Amino acid sequence: MNSATGTLQGIARRSESRAEMEELQSVAVTAAAGVQGDFRGVVRQGAAKPPRRQVSLIEAESWQAALRELDIADDEALPWFLRRANLCVAGVRLPRAPGAVVAIGPSCRIEVTMECDPCSRMDEIKPGLMTALVPDWRGGVLGRVLDDGEIAVGDEVRIER
Repeated sequence: MNSATGTLQGIARRSESRAEMEELQSVAVTAAAGVQGDFRGVVRQGAAKPPRRQVSLIEAESWQAALRELDIADDEALPWFLRRANLCVAGVRLPRAPGAVVAIGPSCRIEVTMECDPCSRMDEIKPGLMTALVPDWRGGVLGRVLDDGEIAVGDEVRIER
């Protein structure tokens, strides 16, 4: 997971807070709406710029590490989207610093704004999951869209800076 490129392994969205996550094979990601159809990404009327929590990304390896810490067997593995993240990447370490840029597919670029701190909802899924997601930004990163793009599962993920 040390390379500067990886793969987009999953895409998910939800229409409102606490709604079920919907898995997708492809989606438009825009500065105006974040992941198309996801409630969190829409830029509110009168806002100067997109929200800092417009798109959430998680590493498949970090999710798996948290599950291993809870002794969850591979055949009982919880799907990554239960983390409520929009994008799951594999084979690349997401930046742990605001200002870094993650590029997905031919044109989508997302600026990392902050760590995605796990919330108490995680313990509703599995007791101890919130704590297991705390070390080393395992809960993922949050970002805002810099450049629009159509993305699809299997697209290359690159760390630009």
